[in-house]
Amino acid sequence: MTETPPLTPPPPTTTLRGARFYEGYLDPAAQQALVVTLRGLVAAAPLFSPVTPSGKPMSVRMTSAGRFGWIADRTGYRYGPTHPNGQPWPAIPESILNIWRALSGSPREPGCCLINFYGAEARMGLHQDRDEADFTQPVVSVSLGDDALFRIGNATRGGSTQSLWLRSGDVLVMGETARLCYHGVDRIAPGTSTLLAQGGRINLTLRVVD
Repeated sequence: MTETPPLTPPPPTTTLRGARFYEGYLDPAAQQALVVTLRGLVAAAPLFSPVTPSGKPMSVRMTSAGRFGWIADRTGYRYGPTHPNGQPWPAIPESILNIWRALSGSPREPGCCLINFYGAEARMGLHQDRDEADFTQPVVSVSLGDDALFRIGNATRGGSTQSLWLRSGDVLVMGETARLCYHGVDRIAPGTSTLLAQGGRINLTLRVVD
């Protein structure tokens, strides 16, 4: 367990079901630099196509950095110490950790940076992040590339939801009352960003795992 004195996060642009939204937190230069960093991570731990336990292919491709990576396959959803190719995950770069340190309000360092790539047709159904051991720790989400329509509901299935367009450079922090809210991505708006040469969206989620 790694602990550092927590920083006081700046005021968010707005809140959504308790999730703190920081619009345009990363400027264009920081976004470009982060994409270069991510290319190095993906070279070390290539994107793979996960499937649900029922065998249904997920529409996103993913990889991870950190002590743990998140894996979805026929045996279930879980964190593991190695990529499906058997190699250890690369370390989380300082530039990504600094986003966590600035906005999470947590004294702990994340054990996983999940990297999801959304093509034009990719979606993410409403779900909870429940594979971590400590739900008092937030999930910090960074958006890069094309706009995504994010939707957040309640801590139980059903009921009303709220939606928000996440754009390149935005950061969302789901902690406290928002930590176990159901959430997902309804659709991608292709061509809304020029950050990625071939289009698409990258989403980074930083999590304390153990």
